This record gives sequence, structure tokens and C-alpha cells, in this order.
Amino acid sequence: MITVRPAVESDLPLLLEIYNEVIMNTTAVYDYEPHTMEMRQQWWQAKQSQRFPVFVAEANGLIAGFSSIGPFRAWAAYQYTVENSIYVAASSRGKGIGKVLLPPLINAAKELKMHSIVAGIDASNTASIKLHQSFGFEEVAHFKQVGWKFNQWLDLKFLQRIL
Repeated sequence: MITVRPAVESDLPLLLEIYNEVIMNTTAVYDYEPHTMEMRQQWWQAKQSQRFPVFVAEANGLIAGFSSIGPFRAWAAYQYTVENSIYVAASSRGKGIGKVLLPPLINAAKELKMHSIVAGIDASNTASIKLHQSFGFEEVAHFKQVGWKFNQWLDLKFLQRIL
């Protein structure tokens, strides 16, 4: 059984482990180097101070993934739009973790009086694209060859849901 709960600070080491595996082995994050615990703590503090939630999915008592929303862009006019992120542990991919992590983000965005949620997804990540589409996100942009990772150019798609 998969359960979702708000993350707590003591979850950060496992969230960091999941995030770093994603950086090193996938194109879900367009970064090259693993993050440090200090970086993850700064990320957590920013989420807390901005009142943006972080959720974890647990399967068999273990954290299988996490999700969050955060600012889409820094300028004031974007204040009613957030960007979502979902990361699933390698051993839990394809097991429905994303399906339980996305709805709490949508609900939280509504509670925060947001108007729009944007997801930036690597164009080759069809599982994430289909997941978002199943929750009412529509593709609104396809940026070609904007990222370089694993010796290849990467396309980035933006999907959006108006709340």
C-alpha cells in the first residue's frame, strides 16, 4: 500500500538520495553534480518560508518518492503560477508513485489560491508526460535542444494545468 504524507525535515537524507540518483542517472533533472545535504536543507528552508508543501510517498514503510510545488518565475506577475516537481526512487518507478504524489500538489496549489501549475518535463519522459496529462495538464510548449546531458541534446516540454 502507498501512503502520502507531508514531508518532515528528518526525511531530507532520503529525499537527497532520491534526488541525487535522478541527477546522476536520468534526464528528469538537467543538472550534472549531486547535491549536498546543505543544498537540500536550503531547499527545505525555502519551501518552508514560502509555505510551499513537500509530500512523500511511502510504500512498505519506505520513502518511494517525493513531490513539491514552488515558484514558476521570480517576477511579481508570476505569483499565481507554480511549478511542480515529482521524483520517484529508482526501485519504485512504474509502480504508481507519481499518481499518488500529484493530486496533493494540485490541491495544495488550489488552497494557496494559485491559478496555474506548470511542469517542465524532458520530452523523452513519456511516463511523466502521460501522468500529467491524466490529471488535466496540457502541453503548451516544446523547446528543442535546450539541455545537454549524457552527450546528447535534450528537448524540454512544458505542460500546464489551469486550476
